[in-house]
Amino acid sequence: MIRALLLSATVLFSLFNTVFAATRVAYTRPGVMMKIPFSTVGRSPYLFRTGFGTEFHNLSPFNSTAGIFFDMEAGKNFSVGFSSVQTADTTNLANLDVSTYAPPVEFGFHLQQRVYTYNDVSVSIGLQDIVFKNSESESGLSLSPKQLSFFAVVSSAKTLGSYKLQTFLGFGTGGFGAQDSLPVTDSTGTPAGVFAGFHLNTPFFNKWGGLDFVGEFDGIGINVGLRIPLTSDYRLNIGFTHIDKLPSWKLRYWPGHPALTIGFDMAVPRRARRVLGDVSGPMPPLSEGDFPVFDDEFSDQFDSTLAMASFVVSSLRDSVVMVNNEMRNLMVRLSAMEQRSNFLEDSLTSLKLSSNVGEKNMNEAMRHLSRSLRYFYGGDYRASLQEVETALDLNPNLALAYARRGSIYYKLGDVQRATINWNLALRMDPEYDDVRNILKALHENRLKTTSFVRE
Repeated sequence: MIRALLLSATVLFSLFNTVFAATRVAYTRPGVMMKIPFSTVGRSPYLFRTGFGTEFHNLSPFNSTAGIFFDMEAGKNFSVGFSSVQTADTTNLANLDVSTYAPPVEFGFHLQQRVYTYNDVSVSIGLQDIVFKNSESESGLSLSPKQLSFFAVVSSAKTLGSYKLQTFLGFGTGGFGAQDSLPVTDSTGTPAGVFAGFHLNTPFFNKWGGLDFVGEFDGIGINVGLRIPLTSDYRLNIGFTHIDKLPSWKLRYWPGHPALTIGFDMAVPRRARRVLGDVSGPMPPLSEGDFPVFDDEFSDQFDSTLAMASFVVSSLRDSVVMVNNEMRNLMVRLSAMEQRSNFLEDSLTSLKLSSNVGEKNMNEAMRHLSRSLRYFYGGDYRASLQEVETALDLNPNLALAYARRGSIYYKLGDVQRATINWNLALRMDPEYDDVRNILKALHENRLKTTSFVRE
């Protein structure tokens, strides 16, 4: 990329002495329009653009102005451009053949910042024509502040079938007011005006990006032009500036003089690596904002790696979330099955005990429950549990024994078994209010403040 930038800069400065050049020559300002600013929603797909433009103001006697340009997106939403031109001969038309006038050389810098985007609408502001002149009356380069052009432009992009239309509306000073490629010496103040235009991309020559129609009002006159693709990266630009004044072409010069314009631009695309799938054959051109898929051999097309990586990461993140949800559902089902298994196990034990213990063992069972209560208050929960188990062996229908066992399990930290035993006690004796209160407190997370069964 650095070598390409250095090569382009070398070409620009080497052409300086061999071209006829004006900062307001058509197709030499940043963007794809002829003389008005250009704004887009997405990032530019190119590292930089460079080329030249020429305006023919008269053919007999011959008089023209031409310029070279360079523009690029230097940072986030920020674009910068440079142009080097030599103005046309503005002396009287009848004296052109013998004129000794040497038009000054101009260097122009152009800055633009995209400040707002919403869907297909973007707003940009900037400063064009920061012009430095090299004239005979002054030594070296001097800044020409009267040519400064502040502007704001609103752009809207629409897709109409296979056509893509962008419209522009803006306001600017300097070059967007009552002056154009010819200097105005008697003007007072800073001229200002409104400009508008459209850029229509058609499906003709679609494999190279499509044929473009350009139409605009630059503050003084109407410009129309064509951008003809030679390859996906090279375009021939032709058109007429101020076509509304074309019938008066040969009469004299004035601000906004019409001209035939011809230009050429080269765009160096961003480099991109293969991110997904296989691509074979020539790569079709893409519009701004599209995310291409390239193989390494087409890595000089567009930089889509970050965009596609973000898409893949988002997809993987969604997959992980789905797997986590599925695992959570399985864990809930497993817990429910374990709880049901424990409940059935305790129920089966209860039924077995009830068939073996008779009424004659009631007193012995109550004595074991009495011992279990002493052990319980003494903190010997294992011994207390053993006494309860002995009492249930003697009489499996004792609601108090299940309630006591639930209290012991709770003290041992087995809330699940405690809940099961309390429910068994309540099942044995539906009017067992103490157990019902314990279960209610457990459900409301208040069990630590509730007394256990002591009877």
